[in-house]
Amino acid sequence: MLHRLFEWTMSLAAHRHARLALALVAFAESSFFPVPPDVMIVPMVLADRRRAFLIATICTVASVLGGIAGYLIGALAFDAIGQPLIEFYGAGDKFAQFQAWYDEWGLMIVLAAGLTPLPYKVFTIASGVFALNPVLFIVGSVLSRGIRFFAEAALLWAIGEPIRAFVENNLRFVSIAFFALLLGGFLVLRFVG
Repeated sequence: MLHRLFEWTMSLAAHRHARLALALVAFAESSFFPVPPDVMIVPMVLADRRRAFLIATICTVASVLGGIAGYLIGALAFDAIGQPLIEFYGAGDKFAQFQAWYDEWGLMIVLAAGLTPLPYKVFTIASGVFALNPVLFIVGSVLSRGIRFFAEAALLWAIGEPIRAFVENNLRFVSIAFFALLLGGFLVLRFVG
């Protein structure tokens, strides 16, 4: 199922409403959807490098708004929505460990989760459950998601054609690599601690 969602998400990058689709995917990925928006950023920026930073802005804003939705799920609807999502992502048995991490690291947890392939939605929900200061949560989300998406867009903008040629010539490998990073993030979350 995850592989089909990944392929479907990638196909949205070529849609005539790709920017709206990117915003929806970035929003959903921060609160419940398993596929990161990066799979859309790469082909969208390579298709129109002049719009690289607009694409990064859309992705960052939508991702932060989705993170706020995840925070609210954790704070207001954990039993009904959050707990099933946490269980779905295999993090249920690690949730006590998350609390210890939040007690020790606070904002740093949000920054790390926003920059890495770890499932960010688990950390947005946990931030709400453990009542991380909402202002710190939003600042951490803006910083981490902004750094991630703008760095990716800047790299694609700067290097452009060689990356485009590599992606086009190795599409299967690139797809497998994205999928492996995504799956690796879930596995790390499941077995860490």
